[in-house]
Amino acid sequence: MSEIKLIVGLGNPGREYDFTRHNAGFWWVDTFARMHPFTFKPESKFHGLVARGQLQGRELFLLKPQTFMNISGRAVGALTQFYKIEPRQILVVHDELDLPPGSAKLKLGGGHGGHNGLKDIFAHLGTRDFWRLRIGIGHPGERADVVDYVLNAPRREEAELIEHAMQRALDVVPMIVDGKLEAAMLKLHSN
Repeated sequence: MSEIKLIVGLGNPGREYDFTRHNAGFWWVDTFARMHPFTFKPESKFHGLVARGQLQGRELFLLKPQTFMNISGRAVGALTQFYKIEPRQILVVHDELDLPPGSAKLKLGGGHGGHNGLKDIFAHLGTRDFWRLRIGIGHPGERADVVDYVLNAPRREEAELIEHAMQRALDVVPMIVDGKLEAAMLKLHSN
């Protein structure tokens, strides 16, 4: 099993999006960066904010694409090509409509479930064969309400559940970085 070399948090740049459900991936990598001290810097050639550092003796990149969600793949593709990072060495952290708030799940591959950020990453990498950390945000119930739902802040009780799930996912990062993703999955999914 290869270790993770790149963690990508998905979201939209700009203050007006900071607290929206669609930015759950940004929230998670920001918390991770504060815990391990990684410092994000703008890198125009990678269309995003990049942090580079060491964790458990391994080099690790963090990426927050600044391209807007629908073209996140441009940033992921540029960084992975430049540093020769394989798809299975990537963990993409994103909001997940199909999971309730309070849930976080690890997954290798799979479909995009209508998530435009994932759709664009599939297109740029030419594969779905990368790891994903899915942060549950719940579903508004009606398909027509999805855009408005993801671009608004969660209610306070939802935010608390999401925060708790993100913390549980942060607790398994050492296993993830070591490439022990099955063990991380077992621990995360059994909480």
